[in-house]
Amino acid sequence: RITSLMSACHRHLYAWQQRSPPSPLQGVLVFPNENMTTECSKQREMMFSRMVYVVDTPGLFDTVQSDKTVKREICKCINKTAPGPHAILLVIKFGTFTAEERQAVMKLEEIFGEEAWKYTIILFTHGDKIKSDIDRKLKNAPADLQEILKKAGNRYHVFNNLQASDRRQVTSLLEKIQEMVDDNGGQFYSNDTYEEAMKMLDQRELDMKQYYEKVLEEKIKAVKADYEKQLSEAQEKHEQVVKRLESELEEVKRYYRVLESGVRQFLEQIEKEDDYNELCKRYEKTLKLN
Repeated sequence: RITSLMSACHRHLYAWQQRSPPSPLQGVLVFPNENMTTECSKQREMMFSRMVYVVDTPGLFDTVQSDKTVKREICKCINKTAPGPHAILLVIKFGTFTAEERQAVMKLEEIFGEEAWKYTIILFTHGDKIKSDIDRKLKNAPADLQEILKKAGNRYHVFNNLQASDRRQVTSLLEKIQEMVDDNGGQFYSNDTYEEAMKMLDQRELDMKQYYEKVLEEKIKAVKADYEKQLSEAQEKHEQVVKRLESELEEVKRYYRVLESGVRQFLEQIEKEDDYNELCKRYEKTLKLN
């Protein structure tokens, strides 16, 4: 599952696990190591006076998933998070770091490239089970886990699941994320695949807006023709007909303007199998999934 936060505002980690400052963050990708959801979805919520967009994508850490399923989830993730995230949270349950988990982490590196580590923070869950100093624990951690920490610049945060309602855990995490973003000059992570995603989304957005403009033009013509007929038949006073015409035209224009304003969100939320097959074909040249 991937969770993406598409704004400076970040949702509480408990919500991430369940379904997953002045300068706005493009987003935060979260890679949990537990398969807790089966549907990719995008939600939004106000948190700390900022709007957060959460994209939950399951399957990447589920080793029983087929390559086709994993590829589909990655395509969804990219489509919903373009042009790219400012930060990546790699969620690991504190304790035994298995070979399967390491394999999944390295698969992410293979897909997104080594550059992604510059934008990564390790997020340890179940911190309530840590009975001694975390730094000492990590120094004695398995070599594979120490290697991943090193790749992430030794950036990590510990989350206590038993204190999930404690907002201080979240604010502390946000401070670490912001510090990392500042170190990266405010730049978000991107690669050739994200650039391809943006080109495709921009083109499809333009196509849909042009379609709505054409439909709106035809609708306006039809409404005007109907009222001209009423005027010619002198069924009502001229002023009354004109007033109703103007009112209906305003409503028609408002309706299609709302449709146009939501085009990008609609494109990010496409769910048809054929649409995602097309996405995966477009991303095939830049995604390393074989």
